[in-house]
Amino acid sequence: MHCQSDKMSGGRAKNFQYKDEGTDMFALPHLGDLINLPPMETTYRSMSGAEPTCDTPSSDRDDMKQIYVHDDDRVLIKVIHFGHPSSVGIEVENDGEWQFKPIWVRRAGPRAWIYFDPPSVRAAIVTCGGLCPGLNDVVRQIVLSLEVYGVKEILGLQYGFKGFVDKRYPPIMLTRKIVQRIHMVGGSFLGVSRGCPPLEDICSKLEVEKRKLKLVVVGIPKTIDNDIQILDKTFGFDTAVEEAQRAINAAYVEASSAFNGVGIVKLMGRQSGYITMYATIASGQVDAVLIPEVPFELEGEYGVLEFMHQRLKKNGIAVVVIAEGAGQDMMEGVGGTDASGNPILGDIGKYFFDKVKAFFGTLKFPVDVKYIDPTYMIRARPCNSSDHIFCSILGQNAVHGAFAGYTNITVGVVNTHYCFLPIPEVIRKPRMVDPRSNMYQRCVTSTGQPEFQEPNCDKKSSGVGGGWKAGEGKGTGAPPHPPPDRKKNLTLRLEATRGSDGSGHSPTCGAKPPPTTCGQHSPQCGNQAARSNYTSSGSPSWGGSSNQSGGHEPGCPMNKPKSESSCHDPHCPIQRH
Repeated sequence: MHCQSDKMSGGRAKNFQYKDEGTDMFALPHLGDLINLPPMETTYRSMSGAEPTCDTPSSDRDDMKQIYVHDDDRVLIKVIHFGHPSSVGIEVENDGEWQFKPIWVRRAGPRAWIYFDPPSVRAAIVTCGGLCPGLNDVVRQIVLSLEVYGVKEILGLQYGFKGFVDKRYPPIMLTRKIVQRIHMVGGSFLGVSRGCPPLEDICSKLEVEKRKLKLVVVGIPKTIDNDIQILDKTFGFDTAVEEAQRAINAAYVEASSAFNGVGIVKLMGRQSGYITMYATIASGQVDAVLIPEVPFELEGEYGVLEFMHQRLKKNGIAVVVIAEGAGQDMMEGVGGTDASGNPILGDIGKYFFDKVKAFFGTLKFPVDVKYIDPTYMIRARPCNSSDHIFCSILGQNAVHGAFAGYTNITVGVVNTHYCFLPIPEVIRKPRMVDPRSNMYQRCVTSTGQPEFQEPNCDKKSSGVGGGWKAGEGKGTGAPPHPPPDRKKNLTLRLEATRGSDGSGHSPTCGAKPPPTTCGQHSPQCGNQAARSNYTSSGSPSWGGSSNQSGGHEPGCPMNKPKSESSCHDPHCPIQRH
């Protein structure tokens, strides 16, 4: 194979210049901040990962140029320009921050310059915490990607952080052959454990600054609950929702097959109800959904139990899905924390089951209650196809970030793009379901449930910047903002369609007139329209005749026969032929 060279810097053409927007961007810790470390050309060899067939460096090869990511590539964290504070979601922390402010993160991907010599690298992989679908996929892809770079020594640390210090669990040597099929099963090939050895034991092994070691740490967010801020989602979440939906459907089948059947399903979600909410929407067979972010009452006229009573009398069936962190204020807390430092929760599923039995027993209303807790079945599942792909990309980008010299970072998807983010910023606070969001409204629209609290007609909405104010009777409140200006919207839309110069051509159209003149049209041409040619109603006033094939006067040089339609590109607004 003949390999040609055309030198590029950072995977971009020489004449490429990045325009600095003067906006904020998350700083990423870099190994070069601690020690003087010159970069070297990448050894990331080929798009297939196969052994190279020539000696030309990868960064010089024509078939490799477009895969490299420049360090100045950025991704916006927030892409919505809010028109009014009432449409802001829970991601905005206070009313004063709803205006658009560009904040950037660095785009993930392979760099043309790296900071480690792969043959001298020793890499270690560790999986911590509880099980989650996709752990083996991530481990597998990290090993494969390290081998593509040329790393020879890859270690798997057993049973979480224990593998750092406990000599009873020696590291496992990992190769492509060993990890080739581990993604076909659930669980963790390396083992997991909660908790952590004494901090000083690990720090003595990772004492980078003092010893000036060439060492970086890159994390991949592992939480099945999807409760990490900034990120679009975390791996394993799609699989969890899919499996949770099956549990809900099973509860529905059991309940619908019984006389006055009640199905109760408890799902994961310590402080965030994303799995419960999404699985409820996916199933479409749920009567009530209870999540940690939304308070509710069990008893009384407006409580969940009375609602279930009415549903049973009407439909003969009731299905309730509840997140494990919901309703903790109703139970006497177990107290204390687990090995990972999480508060030990009361069992809301068992508590709710007992309350349902007692409530209908008091009413002498016969019910057949089925309780399902699929937590461990969901966690132990192998990935679905969506998470298989997602985990592979995360694992690969973690290796790219390490070779780029970044440390104390994590990899995730932000607005559909894979990015490098600083770990402290990502874990600053948990991601919660916003009860004001459209997604939660879709959820309760599916169930048809009320608020499960005594109504307070004098209170305002908890939405940022106000919201609908409740009034007497039905819907007497006013919207939070005035109606849209349709004239303004129409004008902007037409201007954007006809091009910034008013010619009506798209910027790339070959028939676009020169910037200084509209001479391509005759003065009476029906297509001779500038942006000022709008009526008072906001509609365009084109004028002229449109008897010809293109809407041009006979003397206009733009009047082409139908066979010459190629004078315009396919997206040109004047393309009528």
